[in-house]
Amino acid sequence: MQRISTEHVPQRQRLAFVHDFIARHWAGMRFAPVDEADLRIDISVFDLPDTVGIARAHYPPIVGSRPRDLLSDGRDNYTLAIVSEDHEVSVEGCRAFTVAAGDLILINEASWFEVRHPRAKVDVVSLGCSQVAARVPRLDLAPFYHVPGSAPGASLFVGYTNLLRQAPPQGEKARRTAANHIHDLIAVVLDGFVQGGAERNERGIREARFELIKKDILERLGDPALSVNSVALRQGVTPRYIQHLFERNGTTFTEFLRDNRLARAFQRLDEDAVGMSISQIAFESGFADLSNFNRAFRRRYAVTPSSVRAEAMRRRIR
Repeated sequence: MQRISTEHVPQRQRLAFVHDFIARHWAGMRFAPVDEADLRIDISVFDLPDTVGIARAHYPPIVGSRPRDLLSDGRDNYTLAIVSEDHEVSVEGCRAFTVAAGDLILINEASWFEVRHPRAKVDVVSLGCSQVAARVPRLDLAPFYHVPGSAPGASLFVGYTNLLRQAPPQGEKARRTAANHIHDLIAVVLDGFVQGGAERNERGIREARFELIKKDILERLGDPALSVNSVALRQGVTPRYIQHLFERNGTTFTEFLRDNRLARAFQRLDEDAVGMSISQIAFESGFADLSNFNRAFRRRYAVTPSSVRAEAMRRRIR
């Protein structure tokens, strides 16, 4: 993860820093702040294969443009932005229009455009031109696409990019898989907006959805009422679809939930969580019945919870 910020740049040098580094070399744009005295920009970005980039920026009120004199730099990827506030966009050949907070706006970097941001958080995804075109063959019929945040597939795309932002994939294989998923998911989002339709990659969609479902479960391990039905409701899919995803990966929803609850309890016991009894750790890990917890723990680890805690205490006093 790379961070680009004006935080440690002296006030009198910030405008030059924005012009020479952030605008031209990183974003391929030109920025004009509404108030030069309020020029605080912070950007976090990481790259994936196939020219995918995922960034989050915090801007003051500012105008960002891709003017014609910059178009000769050869950039032709697609930039997708999701802004936390309503903002105005102008694209070559079109009247200015308002993009609502949470909507997706996809623009080809080979086009002239201008964006007027209020003070806002902006999530940006850079997409490889050839990779997107292979999945959406008629994409170049328009220089931009405005997709409502409520459009089919939009929440899945946003959720998956947020997941990557929170935990960037490590290793070349994982990074390339994530880049493929990003391109597959944007094809789903554009289906219905591009004349002639877009080509879906169902495998990539399933795998991206599976990652979000696992994240949902792991964030709620301590809830004893967590069920496949409640996860399905939050994710907008059927319980059977979730079960099918786990079966394709050689396990079940119940096994995944139980194993991760046990792993959480083992970690707490091994760390000798101060002030918590074994029963409290079991309940905090999502087990509603202590006897079931003890049986499952012994089957999984071939030791009792009390043995793990005792060993942790011995390590502490050595």
